[in-house]
Amino acid sequence: MFAGRERELNALETVYRKKGFGMTVIYGRRRIGKTTLIRQFISDKRAIFYTATKVGAERNLELFSRQVMDVIDPAYSEVRFPSLESVLDILTEKVKNTDEKMVLVIDELPYWAEKNNALLSVFQKYIDTQWLDQNMMIILCGSALSFMEKKVLSEKSPVFGRRDSQIKLDAFDYKDSALFVPAYTAEEKAICYGVTGGVAKYLALFDPEKSLDENIIRLFFQADGYLFDETKNLLTQEFSDVTLVNNIIEQVADGSNTINLIAQKIHEKDTTVLYSLEKLIDVGLIERKRCITEEKNKKKTQYVLKDHMFKFWYQFIPKAISVIELGKGSVYYEKVVKPQLHFFMGSVFEEMCRYYTLSKGIEGTFGSFITETGTWWGVEPMKDAEGKWYQQSADIDVVGISAIDKTAVIGECKFKKEKIDKEIYETLLRRSKLLSGTYAVTRLLLFSLSGFTKWFDDAKLSNVELLTVEDMYN
Repeated sequence: MFAGRERELNALETVYRKKGFGMTVIYGRRRIGKTTLIRQFISDKRAIFYTATKVGAERNLELFSRQVMDVIDPAYSEVRFPSLESVLDILTEKVKNTDEKMVLVIDELPYWAEKNNALLSVFQKYIDTQWLDQNMMIILCGSALSFMEKKVLSEKSPVFGRRDSQIKLDAFDYKDSALFVPAYTAEEKAICYGVTGGVAKYLALFDPEKSLDENIIRLFFQADGYLFDETKNLLTQEFSDVTLVNNIIEQVADGSNTINLIAQKIHEKDTTVLYSLEKLIDVGLIERKRCITEEKNKKKTQYVLKDHMFKFWYQFIPKAISVIELGKGSVYYEKVVKPQLHFFMGSVFEEMCRYYTLSKGIEGTFGSFITETGTWWGVEPMKDAEGKWYQQSADIDVVGISAIDKTAVIGECKFKKEKIDKEIYETLLRRSKLLSGTYAVTRLLLFSLSGFTKWFDDAKLSNVELLTVEDMYN
């Protein structure tokens, strides 16, 4: 099925409808839905769609030529062409003699361009000398983020300045992810988002006619399940030293979130760990997390797993591989995984709540024009039973700030079976004062899976928003 991506489709349509030549660059990590998006866009258009492969420049030219001729003149689809220019010359003549716009798609461009340094220069020559006045659109697409950013989008690229738009495709947010399982409850939709990370390919594997448990077992806890080996498959495609990056991800998933700590655990140099972390950030698996009010403070920098599916996999699968290979994965899921799902969803739910706060805050729902969300952590002063002061670690799950009027909203998130009680509110109220020197906290947000106790009915709190998971999907 195709779901969501309305904004991206509209952006592509805008380029398509413009007079003359247009070009869009699409990039994003593997499995994110780039090819599906493009195929949806060209479904009612005249298009040449070529997917490059790791077969060398000559073979890619041969396969590309065949694809071009299949569309513009099938009788000559088996003709071998001596150069890319000879194919593009024929394509150019065909475009000149038709009123219908032609869309040329090169998917997985890096596979071809890495083996042919002149490829982008050839396209640049045809754009500048042949195609600017033609009824034609080019889409260049790739999964190698660093290549696309450095070789296609940067100022040093031969095609720099020729594009009309660029689309960095990210995972679906939690609301669009729910479109794949419309009959699920709000709690089930959230968990579905959590175990897939909103990645289009994984969401598409969920059978909406089957229960949440059945889908998770089938995909993760069976030896032939698509996601049982997915992390290894992705790392093998992206990295030459899979063992090193696997060790780093294991440590980050286990809570080691600084370079020094990770390096100590895996017995590697800090520089080696940092280099791999940067590459993991580039491919969208790890993110560098900073305290929202102290983003320039390098001491308050943490590395966390950005990809929720990876987090789920590393938390549960390695310990269960033998059991799964014995065909008992469903038993392991019921006895070990299912009771811990709410705990796993803690950080996922926090990310969902930050997204909700930003999207609603931009609309002014909370009384401030929220332009950024994140988390805060530090220490807070406390008194013990004898009246002596001490400091304890403290964090705030959701901080939404308005850079315009220096106001903030803060929130606490609980994906638990227990209802939120007044203690949670009082803790959040107390911690709101920790931000008061920088931002005036104007609203407290409490997000709960299971609702709120009767205390809130009588408290009549004017500056508090009580939000359930159902509210977040409405």
